Amino acid sequence: MQITASTVSLTVDDVAASRSFFTTHLGYEERMAADGFSSLSRPDAAPDIVLLRRGTEVLPADQRDQRAGGLILAFTLDSGIAQEEDRLRAAGVDITMPLREEPWGERLFQITDPNGVVVQFVEWASS
Repeated sequence: MQITASTVSLTVDDVAASRSFFTTHLGYEERMAADGFSSLSRPDAAPDIVLLRRGTEVLPADQRDQRAGGLILAFTLDSGIAQEEDRLRAAGVDITMPLREEPWGERLFQITDPNGVVVQFVEWASS
């Protein structure tokens, strides 16, 4: 098996709100769209994101009413995590977990989109 791409599919109440959040603040571009559906991508190593409206009939019946809860969409940065937090804060994005450093050397902060999707930015501290 050879995987050629990665996609995260998120079931949300308001597809337009999440699409706007990811395209405005996180550099994603919409590639395809239909009623209750949006496919987003970036030109780098970030996974593609598919947004599906909760309740849509394209999902199996037992998945239709689920939300993207308990999921953390994590992006690892090679540098500049403090500047990224500053940029997002200046753009009015709610920083739901401010930048901190864990004892094992991971620096991270989190934001949350309008549908409750948690996005975490990670950078490994220099030794």
